[in-house]
Amino acid sequence: MSKPAAVPPHPLPPGVTPTPEQQAVLERIAAQRARLRAQCQARRQAKAQAAQAYGAGLPPGAPLLAQVVAFVRAHPTATAAAAAALGLAAGPRRALRWAGVLLPLLLRRR
Repeated sequence: MSKPAAVPPHPLPPGVTPTPEQQAVLERIAAQRARLRAQCQARRQAKAQAAQAYGAGLPPGAPLLAQVVAFVRAHPTATAAAAAALGLAAGPRRALRWAGVLLPLLLRRR
């Protein structure tokens, strides 16, 4: 679903010719739009290549925090069970306090 590049976004009405200063501004706008399109396309290509190279996983040597976040996203039930075990080990009063904070966050993730 790509847009045709040959059609200008805002054509001038018939019979209107821009002054040289206006034409320079229109050319700068067109150049900026072309640069932005090229940047967007390069970003999409890089993202697609990274996804193809590493599949759905993380690249080798990824930071520990990124690995932990990926594990939590992949295994929410195991993470909740581990959090519950830590909560019970900490004591019922502290567990209830943290449950009030974490439960809304966990429910939004589903």
